[in-house]
Amino acid sequence: MKYLKPLQFSFVINTMPSSTTPRPDQRSVEPHPDRPRNVYGNIDYVPHPENSMPISPSRKAIQQKIVNLYCGSASEEDMKVYAEKAIYDDPFSYCDTRYKIAGQWYGIPKLFAKSESLQTEVIFSTKHELVWKQRQKYTFAGIEASKTADSLISIKLEGVEPNEKVVYHKDMWNEKDYSHEGLGALIKKLNG
Repeated sequence: MKYLKPLQFSFVINTMPSSTTPRPDQRSVEPHPDRPRNVYGNIDYVPHPENSMPISPSRKAIQQKIVNLYCGSASEEDMKVYAEKAIYDDPFSYCDTRYKIAGQWYGIPKLFAKSESLQTEVIFSTKHELVWKQRQKYTFAGIEASKTADSLISIKLEGVEPNEKVVYHKDMWNEKDYSHEGLGALIKKLNG
C-alpha cells in the first residue's frame, strides 16, 4: 500500500507596498486615521456629502474609479488605479496583487443585480492617503433584496500627482472593525 505525503500549505506574505515594511501588527500599516466620530463621540460612517473636503482633480479621478468598481464596472481602465502589488483588505477578503483584487471586483456583477453608490464624503487627504465615507446599496441577484452599507474607504497612494497608484485599499463596513488573526484571517486569505 502506498502512503501519500501529508499536504503542506504555504502562504506568501511578502506583499506590502514598497513604502511600507511588514510588521506583525497589521494596524500599524493600515492607511487610515482614527475612525471618524460624530458630535456625540460615536463612530460615524454615514457620509455627509455637504461636508466633503475638496480634493485635487487627480485624486477625484482616483476616487471615481474606485467608486465605479464598487458599482460593478470592473473595467480595465478603472483597475489601473491599483499598483501591481497593491493590497485590498475588507471583512471578507485580503488580496495582495492587482490580479487578485480584480477577481474581487469582477465578482460584484455576478453576486449583485445592481450595486450603486448613494453618497460619498471625503474626510481626509494627505500626501499619501485618501479617506472617504461611502454609502453603497447592493441588490442581490435572483432575489432582488437590497442591503445598504456605510463604509470607511481608506487608501494609501504612491507616486506623484497626477500619476499616483493605490498601494493599499481598506474597506470597513457599518462601523465594524475586524481582525487579521486566527481563522478569520485564514478565510480572508483564501477568499482573496
